[in-house]
Amino acid sequence: MSFQIKSSGDTYDAIIVGSGAGGGMASKILSEAGLSVAVVEAGGDFDPAKDEDRTQLRPPWESPRRGAGTKVRPFGDFDAAIGGWDIDGEPYTRNNGTRFDWFRSRMVGGRTNHWGRISLRFGPNDFKRASIDGMGTDWPIGYDDLKPYYDRVDKLIGVFGSKEGIYNEPDGFFLPPPKPRLHELFLKKGADKANVPMIPGRLSMLTRPINNERGVCFFCKQCNRACQVYADFSAGTCLVHPAMKKGKVDLYTHSMVRKVTTNDQGKATGVSFVSKIDMKEYKLKSRVVVLGASACESARIMMNSKSKSHPNGIGGDSNALGRYLHDSTGADRMGILPDLMDRERYNEDGVGGMHMYTPWWGDNKKLDFARGYHIEYWGGMGQPSYGAGGGMDTMRKYLKDEFGKPSPNGGYGEGLKKDVRRIYGSTLGMSGRGESIPRHENYCEIDPNTVDKFGIPVLKFNYTWSDQELKQAKHMHDTFEEILTNAGAILLGSKPGPESEYGLHAPGRIIHEVGTTRMGNDPKTSVVNSNCQAHDCDNVFVVDAGPFVSQADKNPTWTILALSWRTSDYIVDQLKQKNI
Repeated sequence: MSFQIKSSGDTYDAIIVGSGAGGGMASKILSEAGLSVAVVEAGGDFDPAKDEDRTQLRPPWESPRRGAGTKVRPFGDFDAAIGGWDIDGEPYTRNNGTRFDWFRSRMVGGRTNHWGRISLRFGPNDFKRASIDGMGTDWPIGYDDLKPYYDRVDKLIGVFGSKEGIYNEPDGFFLPPPKPRLHELFLKKGADKANVPMIPGRLSMLTRPINNERGVCFFCKQCNRACQVYADFSAGTCLVHPAMKKGKVDLYTHSMVRKVTTNDQGKATGVSFVSKIDMKEYKLKSRVVVLGASACESARIMMNSKSKSHPNGIGGDSNALGRYLHDSTGADRMGILPDLMDRERYNEDGVGGMHMYTPWWGDNKKLDFARGYHIEYWGGMGQPSYGAGGGMDTMRKYLKDEFGKPSPNGGYGEGLKKDVRRIYGSTLGMSGRGESIPRHENYCEIDPNTVDKFGIPVLKFNYTWSDQELKQAKHMHDTFEEILTNAGAILLGSKPGPESEYGLHAPGRIIHEVGTTRMGNDPKTSVVNSNCQAHDCDNVFVVDAGPFVSQADKNPTWTILALSWRTSDYIVDQLKQKNI
């Protein structure tokens, strides 16, 4: 059942806050174990197969903005993201010198509706980086602890890829990968010359059927719009909604959680939330509370969960709550490839993401920074959208007529259209996504002077990049230039330098933030234990990326899913034993 407003006098076995990767997986595993579950979501319901939600295959001109982004849909009017970095009535603040940008999703399925679906396992080294380079802290668990759950996630959700035998880029149970597109073949030629590996991508899109409830990818390249045949992974379509059909799951939408409620013994009793429909406060009761609201939002809820038994909030005495916040590094470069100009037009869409990528290949012992990055490649002849033809003043100088002279076309009208058609499909580029060092001095905290429109105290951020991330970004751009020029491309734009932090995006812009409720064996330096169970409140669990001790150079979603499944199994076991 789905509710907009309901305050129940009954007690659920588990309340799950958030319906993204972690919350969605918990809803499936806990409900299938026979538990009664309430999923509390700050946004509305969402199903890309319903007409009111469907944006897939709709041309840009159906949008009044021709597909351009808005505050509530910043990646484009037809993108599946509903939320953004700047939400009316839901502010956050920053300390001086901080550029951290916080992305929130307000919809069932959360960020899994519009993510790139890059589904990489963390490798054995990623759990023990401190032992390798002396920076940060090792995880209290290792790859072998999560491998069985990675395997289960692969089989349940589906991921394409190829077995490569790379130690720290573990292979999984893969569906057949799509073939490289033309621009990827050119880029691979450049990567081969630079001795940089380039292998088939690993994305959670079905290239073969895995069950009767989901369709197979038909290569429209619009996974960011969420798939109406459910061929790509979104937590709402693959986890939450199926759990609601099969188990005892109630969904509370438009419900903004204020705090976890506790009793005098310090045990969680449920949650308090404000309905966005009538702006009134309601309470739900449960035996267990599972936080999967995203790393920063879950930390915020725990900080705001103050009571006589938890005067500093749940986890607030650890000296770690909100600390060790870190996001993936991100930098990009593009070029224009003359060999791809004026080519014949054909369907080159493919999946909505990279068909090939570069896992980290470097030896950090020979480099001046400690952690690595992977490279994502992009380009080709996707459907033009808002902004197509932008930057033509820069690119037109590379267009020559039949006599080798610069393009005679003007910068507007028919001439502009001719030039856009000639260049269409010839631009290509790459993005680096790397691991940053978790640091105590990068954190979020409650701003004592600011509340949101629901009266809930908001977060204040403090974050700066270290020299490790800056040196890594410089290495990214050196690599980008080498691959692009080796491929025959002409570089667009100038190479960024130290004055722009080597082109690094602001922290938070890659939307991979982790670490605010990190796991560990010592309650004085960690918020949750190795089972993602709060040290100071044993019936509260965190299943988003907050418990991550370090990020690795991989996207976090597959590890969130595996950890949530492992934590959910533990919850079921502990409830059966009446330990919580």
